[in-house]
Amino acid sequence: MRIAMWSGPRNLSTALMYAFAARGDCAVWDEPFYACYLRATGLAHPMATEIMAADGRNPAEIVHDLRADPPEGARITYQKHMCQHMIDGMPRDWMSDVVNVFLIRHPDRVLASFGAKYADVTLQDIGFVQQAEIFESVFHENNGIAGNPGGVSLSSESGFQQAKNAPLVIDSADIRADPDGMMRALCKALGLDYRPEMLNWPAGPKPYDGAWAPVWYEAVHRSTGFAGAEGPLPELPSPLRAISDAALPHYGRLARYKLAP
Repeated sequence: MRIAMWSGPRNLSTALMYAFAARGDCAVWDEPFYACYLRATGLAHPMATEIMAADGRNPAEIVHDLRADPPEGARITYQKHMCQHMIDGMPRDWMSDVVNVFLIRHPDRVLASFGAKYADVTLQDIGFVQQAEIFESVFHENNGIAGNPGGVSLSSESGFQQAKNAPLVIDSADIRADPDGMMRALCKALGLDYRPEMLNWPAGPKPYDGAWAPVWYEAVHRSTGFAGAEGPLPELPSPLRAISDAALPHYGRLARYKLAP
């Protein structure tokens, strides 16, 4: 099985990757398109030079690897993807060869965390628009729909709400509130056996961390499991408040389909 987990930044995505790695039968891949994304956009992300130097493959080479069987000793490949990396020109035909799952988080929480690490944040940086677009594309693929006949859209209050083959959606808040229940539910939905080892991992850096880990993974490196339930939503300064307001409808549309424990 190849699992593609789609999220934006600061979304519990690294902790969830650690959980799957802890199963013992799963090989994980940390943001395979990140270096290509930086080369294509020229964005001045922290450690951009080091990230690009660490992975010189082009998108076609990455897709070849995404379609490969799990390495010896594993039966699952878990791919941690950032939705904002899938800019125009990034191939997507490989997505029909994986099980696509969508990890969501309230945009207020995403922006409070991301804004503390990266200045001049834009809506495009946090992946909500791209995540909704990718979700809609996968929905069409799951249901054998070419294009968008009849105007069926995520923006509709009906249509997608009646979907019988919507992709899996999980909310990071639900995972933090009930890690055991959500991991059980996710494994069942994926057709995998549940393993309690998914709830714990060793502290510190991991050999499969991306080159950007020294900037972004300080907190998760201190962790040995999922943190507890989150408190009230954070207060955001005006510029981030405007971005969150623009992201919120995209989060809400996917939240309709989120998996319950």
